[in-house]
Amino acid sequence: MTAEQKTHYRACHLCEAICGLEIVTQGEEVISIKGDKNDPLSRGHVCPKAVALQDLHADPDRLRKPMKRLRDQGDGSEWVEISWQEALDTTAQKLVEIRQQHGDNSLGVYLGNPAVHNYGMLTHPPVLFKQLKTQNRFSATSVDQLPHHLVGLWFYGHKDLITIPDIDNTDYFLILGGNPLASNGSLMTVPDVRKRLKAIQARGGKVVTIDPRRSETADISTEHHFIKPGTDAVLLLALLNVMFEKGLTKHQGYGAWIEGVEAVKEVVKPFSAEIAAKVTGMSADAIVDIATSLAQTEKAVCYGRMGVSVQAFGALCHWAIQNINIVAGNLDKPGGVMFPLPAVDTVPNSNPGGFARFHSRVRGLPEFNGELPSSTLAEEILTEGEGQIKVLFTGAGNPVLSTPNGAQLDRALESLEFMVSVDPYLNETTRHADIILPPTSPLEHDHYDLAFHGLAVRNTTRYNPPVFDKPEGALHDYEIFTALGERVAALLGNEPKPRSEPKDVIALGLAYGPYGEQQGHELGLTLEKVSANPSGIDLGELKPCLPERLKTADQKIHCDQSLAMADIDRLWSEVVEPNQQDKADNELLLIGRRHVRSCNSWMHNYKRLVKGKDRCTLMVNPADASKLSLQDGGSATVTSRINSVDVTVEVTDELMPGVVSLPHGWGHNRKGIRMAIAVEHAGVSVNDLTDEMFVDKLSGNAAVNGVPVAITAAS
Repeated sequence: MTAEQKTHYRACHLCEAICGLEIVTQGEEVISIKGDKNDPLSRGHVCPKAVALQDLHADPDRLRKPMKRLRDQGDGSEWVEISWQEALDTTAQKLVEIRQQHGDNSLGVYLGNPAVHNYGMLTHPPVLFKQLKTQNRFSATSVDQLPHHLVGLWFYGHKDLITIPDIDNTDYFLILGGNPLASNGSLMTVPDVRKRLKAIQARGGKVVTIDPRRSETADISTEHHFIKPGTDAVLLLALLNVMFEKGLTKHQGYGAWIEGVEAVKEVVKPFSAEIAAKVTGMSADAIVDIATSLAQTEKAVCYGRMGVSVQAFGALCHWAIQNINIVAGNLDKPGGVMFPLPAVDTVPNSNPGGFARFHSRVRGLPEFNGELPSSTLAEEILTEGEGQIKVLFTGAGNPVLSTPNGAQLDRALESLEFMVSVDPYLNETTRHADIILPPTSPLEHDHYDLAFHGLAVRNTTRYNPPVFDKPEGALHDYEIFTALGERVAALLGNEPKPRSEPKDVIALGLAYGPYGEQQGHELGLTLEKVSANPSGIDLGELKPCLPERLKTADQKIHCDQSLAMADIDRLWSEVVEPNQQDKADNELLLIGRRHVRSCNSWMHNYKRLVKGKDRCTLMVNPADASKLSLQDGGSATVTSRINSVDVTVEVTDELMPGVVSLPHGWGHNRKGIRMAIAVEHAGVSVNDLTDEMFVDKLSGNAAVNGVPVAITAAS
């Protein structure tokens, strides 16, 4: 008898856009996936990633049972399935034994990007890790958005108070180092972004993109300007200086809760449009025009993303961006940058974050929010002495492909006494684990976007139950952390934390949140009410909320952050002065790039997302290709300080001269992984070229853009 078809509603968890989906199933099979037209945020939009959810769920390479590596047999790449009891007992015992032998910091923890997309990975890891008290914690944050969180802490008093462009109301949208057409928004949850950008232009506004590459977003922008990688901070300080020089400032309208602007005015005086033009490669006229437009357009936004975050002055870039929006009068204003007010608001009752309260053991890089920069992970494993990492716990992460100098980390992982990974795949990182604990498929557990509603361009909320029942004998990610936490507590003689589910956190958050039943709001949100609206509930446009929502100690914004302003001297000596010299420059600078069918390293084992032409190519400008005797479709050897790789060349005028581009997340050619489709489309890892020593010295964030490389035609 044929099973009946059922229709399910769900938010896609494969990128930040959280598009609403309508999923039709028959028995255990997905029949179709399409956009949910009733979702108030995504409005029926869907990208190719969502359709590949069925590939992820049905992937024969996805692990269903715990795996144990047989280190003592052969080359150590043999694996056997074991029971959950053995896997959890062994893991807990090893974590406690090694910690007792070598100290608290002998444990290292790395959590990857997918953790933020499955809310059980946000709510339940503390059940385990709060008992183990290690300072050696790492995550994908420090190879991505750490500067955003740092300036959120500095300016607004909380790491999660991140300004979001009010894209649906703005008339001038300046984008630096961002490609939302490929990312669907990034630290800006914005599904259907193409239509939203086109709408700006349709109402007479402008979209201006500044990027070393003419990206997909630049292609549809009103203007695109090339910029030399690593010089964005010079441009941003020049934009501020032009506003001050021309008397275009509007920050006075905010009143006494904005302080320190005069000090900012003084430190940016050396950054003229003419100096910035020589450094960045843009024209002085364009710089003046952009500054004037930001200040004189009634509704304007300055937004920076990956390209300005993962460079040597990432924190300074974001400090300058906040000041630009404040000085131009575009903070907390419709059409400017604003703060979402999510139904489950994590800001009031969560840790605001902290900075430089301790430093890494080997290199002395600062912590942020209790985590050390991921660029230091390998050296913390390899360098002997007190605090050396002996045991590593990874969750939903593949740092061998996603952090700088992945080859060094690859070697380091094999030296560990024990490693455990919560992950559904045997990949480039987890192949070094002793035990892999695979959680259920995303379609087998419920879903709430705890993080991304707080970054969205419109306030909405939705909760969805699982599409499929949990298979017998499987565990959800939060159940894995709960079970390990209970075992560790027993071994340490601690009281175990009472059992809970992630949805219990959401139920409390909704009821006591800004629209909640317990707050007396007219919507009276509860988990039951949100569940009864599977396409989501519209909570309205972003609204002004300052200074009331500020979490700074004095409830004021201090624009003159001393650490950022002190970093301007480094910018001048390392970037401005060298670029004032007229000299032949044969150096090429490497940048990354994003594709709508990809997300870091975790979407290359699905046919729908890797089909078509090779996307792991080295983009080279025609002039550079001619000078280096490179041929389109030929092979080139790319060499950085740490390594060399051979890669296919793509000659294109999308790149400005002197810049080459290689996407991240590839490199599925290491021995022992079980991802058949990814292996067929292996590509090369850009993080075999990026340098773990090349960081933003202020924040500790990895600088994976603007890496100096040399290129020769491969024989």
